[in-house]
Amino acid sequence: MTGQTLAGLKLVIAGVAAALLLAACGGGDDGAAEPASSQAVDRAESSGPLVLTALVWAPDWSEEMHRVADAFVRDHPDVRIDLQFMIGNSVEENLKPRAATDSLPDIISVNASPYTAELADQGMLADLGQTHAWNNLLDILQREWTAPGGRRYGIPSGIATTLIYYNRDMFERAGITAPPTDFEAFLATGAALRKAGFTPLALSGAFPNMLGNGPFSYGFANAVAANVPDWRARIADGSLQLDNPQGISIFSRLRTLVEQKMVQADCLRAGYDATLNQFAEGRVAMTFQGTWAAGVLMHGRGMRVGVFLPPWNDKGQPIRPVIGSETGFAVAQGSSARHREVAAQFLDFLYGPGMSIWQGKRQNIPPFRVIAGDVKGDRALFALVDEMTRDAARTNAPGLYYSLLPVNTIEVLHKQLQAVLAGSTMPAQAARAVQDSIAEQAGLAGK
Repeated sequence: MTGQTLAGLKLVIAGVAAALLLAACGGGDDGAAEPASSQAVDRAESSGPLVLTALVWAPDWSEEMHRVADAFVRDHPDVRIDLQFMIGNSVEENLKPRAATDSLPDIISVNASPYTAELADQGMLADLGQTHAWNNLLDILQREWTAPGGRRYGIPSGIATTLIYYNRDMFERAGITAPPTDFEAFLATGAALRKAGFTPLALSGAFPNMLGNGPFSYGFANAVAANVPDWRARIADGSLQLDNPQGISIFSRLRTLVEQKMVQADCLRAGYDATLNQFAEGRVAMTFQGTWAAGVLMHGRGMRVGVFLPPWNDKGQPIRPVIGSETGFAVAQGSSARHREVAAQFLDFLYGPGMSIWQGKRQNIPPFRVIAGDVKGDRALFALVDEMTRDAARTNAPGLYYSLLPVNTIEVLHKQLQAVLAGSTMPAQAARAVQDSIAEQAGLAGK
């Protein structure tokens, strides 16, 4: 984006902010009169700083989120932001207890998932269609972040996929001339790397979120979704079958990585940051990670880094792309009108003037039609994901399958993935456990 365009973007953001403040003067939500109690809260808040509460999923950019919040407060001295960070293995396990008690913070991290869409349709999340960030969002992402009832409930941090990052120098020293294009070739690549004295692959075994976004999602894409076009409907009605060779293969390939000595020795103890560091410091040849970690992984210690699609496909079969959204942000509907309006202003700041603060570190792929000129990132990676996005659009490939499972099934899956990796559960048992959970959750939803 040119300097003139960026300046225009800032003017648009300023215009949106002014419009939102004018709307606050008029009161109400979507033209409806604000309840008297909420009007009283707004009047009380007008005499002192407005405090926004925020609960954010930022495992690798918490410092940058603090800097964005501080910059917003400098521009809005009548606002304070109480910023807290999610812990644990998923966004959903942080949201569930707060949603159950109707105590969501003003600003929250969310995924584009059936669970979050249901929260929106229940009236727990605000509509963000008036923000500049929403109106700059790619069409395919707008559809993904619109609930069945029509509420535009969130804005993603970026386009997301998981890829294999690899050390080009290690590949060359092992005599590997090209990245593998199927799972059999992937194992052969690992054998060549081991022979050359390298640890082939780093996995975050202690952080099952990445096992879900990585090996599970690509296993599901190539073994199940490729053969079951209506898999979304089958998850919804509980009829998806995983206790078959295709479903079992998702888990058996994860176990194969251990049996073939593909993964690092401390795989089961390695958390998210540890795995990033192992690759960035040149201690492993490959890692299975998200595009959101490109800023760390593409610039290791003097390393030449490449990326390729995870070859979880059978020989002779095409690799099915897995494209979706990064975790994004929503605004709680339960706050006062003024809270919602200022929270929306913060999101426009986060994705506008504040974006360079966090995107410069992460170097992830922005989710927007018009991208600022100061966006950082590896252009080869951007081009690969752009190609994947086009392929996904042509083949109607959906987003990251892992986040589209029922929220309680995600917790079951986490335990099964770690158990299979540890060898304490057989792949067939894990596949059946996940299948049973999907059926159970569909039954509960139907009551």
